[in-house]
Amino acid sequence: MYQHRYTCGSECHLPTGKIVCVGRNYAAHAAELDNPIPEEPLLFIKPATAAVAMAEPIHLPAGRGSCHFEGELALLVGQKLSGANPVEVPGAIAGLGLALDLTLRELQSQLKADGHPWEKAKAFDGACPLSPFVKLDWLPDWDALTFTLWLNDQIRQRGKTAHMLTPILDLVAYTSSYFTLEPGDIVLTGTPAGVGELLHGDRLVLQLEDDWLRVETSVA
Repeated sequence: MYQHRYTCGSECHLPTGKIVCVGRNYAAHAAELDNPIPEEPLLFIKPATAAVAMAEPIHLPAGRGSCHFEGELALLVGQKLSGANPVEVPGAIAGLGLALDLTLRELQSQLKADGHPWEKAKAFDGACPLSPFVKLDWLPDWDALTFTLWLNDQIRQRGKTAHMLTPILDLVAYTSSYFTLEPGDIVLTGTPAGVGELLHGDRLVLQLEDDWLRVETSVA
């Protein structure tokens, strides 16, 4: 069973809550999928059952078409936020990590074409591999963070928070105006360009900054 962890080895007693995600928070990613850029954050939720440890092998859902990886920066909520303003957000973030927003792309395209919600393509069991979290005992420069994803030793994604359409603190505040964020919830902040299909035997490495966090996983 999944449990939040910190990279420093200290225990994390926060429960596993909901995972609030944002779509199309990088203009280049919206363009690569031929999607319009939203005028405000496009939110959706994955349940706690979507969370798995990223270090464990990824199991692709059988018989459901292609499954794409989307590397993202993940925020671990440590204090309740409801109708917050951006100034209140930093003190409520307990950890900073990385996530994979796994997406059944063919199913998602069909659901979108039919005008239906995305959950079957985005919120299935195991759809959100999560790294351990860097425990935030200091305040990072939220607009100057970088993360990288390698697929089979080739760089496929490089995300810079400076390129986000809605910056992190504004995004979390906006999210809390619709969904109360509870301790143990996760907020995913969007994926940059470079997403693609996962195949059996693929190896992925995700890294936050140069030395804050590095995690490896593979497709079973």
